[in-house]
Amino acid sequence: MSQYGKITCTGSYLPAKQVTNDELSKFMDTSDEWIRSRTGIQSRHVVTDENTSDLCTKAAQNILKKSGYTGDSLDFIIVATITPDYQMPSVACQVQAGIKADNAFAFDISAACSGFVYGLSLGEKMIRSGYKRGIVLGGETLSKVLDWKDRSSAVLFGDGAGGVLLEADESPHFLAEKLQSDGTRGGSLTSGFRENKSPFYDESTEETAWLKMNGRAIFDFTMSDVAKNIRQVLDENSVQADYFLLHQANVRIIDKLARKLKIPREKFLTNMDKYGNTSGASIPILLDEAVTNGTLKLDSTQNVVLTGFGGGLTWGTLLLTL
Repeated sequence: MSQYGKITCTGSYLPAKQVTNDELSKFMDTSDEWIRSRTGIQSRHVVTDENTSDLCTKAAQNILKKSGYTGDSLDFIIVATITPDYQMPSVACQVQAGIKADNAFAFDISAACSGFVYGLSLGEKMIRSGYKRGIVLGGETLSKVLDWKDRSSAVLFGDGAGGVLLEADESPHFLAEKLQSDGTRGGSLTSGFRENKSPFYDESTEETAWLKMNGRAIFDFTMSDVAKNIRQVLDENSVQADYFLLHQANVRIIDKLARKLKIPREKFLTNMDKYGNTSGASIPILLDEAVTNGTLKLDSTQNVVLTGFGGGLTWGTLLLTL
């Protein structure tokens, strides 16, 4: 008998320290009005003594506590992140150790702000292939890769983690997807360049490890490619979505996407005012918040669109029924 992946529980974790726009204005040339009017962001959470693995482990523990399962019941753990503690071990393996998921295999994926959507697509296919239960997480500590003197980027981002429990079900819940990427435009958003210090390396470079973004290029990409991606998924499947959970990059982007798609703005859930842009963590944090406050109801017939977009360039949409 065929089986399909179903989201049965959500969870998230935010670092305790909250940094307001006013606090940023104390050490950079910016203001609450400047940030809020351009992005919709009022504050963000940042780590003080935690790493990405800590945030993801606590989000996973939250999921297990709410679901009633223990770590050894999991078959797999997938973590989407561009800010791992190490190149190895993976954040997912660190989470596996932290939650004592002795029977699970674990790995990270790197797809920036699209990472959770990519990971959720992959996790659902693993369930279809025969696995019974797994956790998919998105987690970031972007505060450690920002140039805190650059107001064009530093004001946008925050830290956090969120995720879901996927379990086998007899009915399909993932109705459609369209995942895309374009490496020719990858230079529009970069982070984490590692300088080659080998004695055999002859070239020199001016690249930096700090996050760098061409804001105009990313905005144009969102208005064209991402809007088209969402529209194709909706039109090809003739499904009316109840809510849209998009990557929480900028409220202006979401406002304009809603207008371009001719979809009521109230269908687009947002929380970047409190958390900023948390990259691969933004959609699962928003999803958990919406489930917790009752806007979304698991085990219902609500149709939800999840759309990520960002570095790579990568973008993608999942259409699912809860």
